[in-house]
Amino acid sequence: MNLIETENLGKTYGNVKAVEGLSLKVSEGEIYAFLGLNGAGKTTTIRMLLGMIRPTEGRAAVLGTHVQPGACHLWQDVGYLVETPHAYPELTVRENLEVARQLHPGTPAKAVDSIIERLGLSSYADRRADVLSLGNAQRLGLAKALIHKPRLLFLDEPANGLDPAGIVEIRELLFELTRNEGVTVFMSSHILAEVSRLAGRIGIIHNGHLIQEMNMEEMEKKRQRRLLVQTRNNQPAMQVLQSVGKKTCVPLNGTLVLNDDESINMPDRVNQILVQAGFPPTRLLVEEEELEDYFLRLVGVGKGMENGKSH
Repeated sequence: MNLIETENLGKTYGNVKAVEGLSLKVSEGEIYAFLGLNGAGKTTTIRMLLGMIRPTEGRAAVLGTHVQPGACHLWQDVGYLVETPHAYPELTVRENLEVARQLHPGTPAKAVDSIIERLGLSSYADRRADVLSLGNAQRLGLAKALIHKPRLLFLDEPANGLDPAGIVEIRELLFELTRNEGVTVFMSSHILAEVSRLAGRIGIIHNGHLIQEMNMEEMEKKRQRRLLVQTRNNQPAMQVLQSVGKKTCVPLNGTLVLNDDESINMPDRVNQILVQAGFPPTRLLVEEEELEDYFLRLVGVGKGMENGKSH
């Protein structure tokens, strides 16, 4: 079952097309990462999916219901954190969560203490929201999104303001929600290394257009790879490799770089050739393009690993 579906969804502000022709599907129980540069249309898309702004064209459905005025019942099963977390600044963390609980009829009173503990806010439960650090304000925003145990969670930059330990905690929390409770997560993020650990599928939006959508296995096949080799005497070693048909072998910053598929898939063969020629490698490494480099190359602002160039 698809919990999110859009068909030719678009939003125009004056002469600016913030989102255009967006069609995507998000399946139940998956973590879907929505990636794009600042201004690409990520937050505009999430706001349309949540009914916060009306699309100029196309349609969106959430939990099988067309997003439109009056479709209020579906929000009982949706939690969200969009851009900066909002709270009543003069109220404490506990009081803010009590307000959030009462906005979702049927949520038990014990849910407040439960979500405070789950999000690591116990030490801050009686502090006013306006004195929280950015990271703890983000935790409060996540707690408000989760207090009623939604089936579908929208998160816009969920790791914003969190320290490395906090990022790991949120990662484990999202894994637990999807694996053990069947929650579906639609998230945007600029921390691409974290996305690669979390998401099962990604969509990349650029200038308002969805330019690529794939699961992580498909993305692994598209990421560039190269073999890095170092010896104690690189120049004759390079000549040896070129003499046996390794025409792509080029020097780069004291390293020999091979881009051909055979070398990348069989580095042991390269090692054997060099050992037999008297130039045993001191370093032999298959380097894979990071998600961030792949993303930047895809949107035209990065060069990747082609032709032995540094990325």
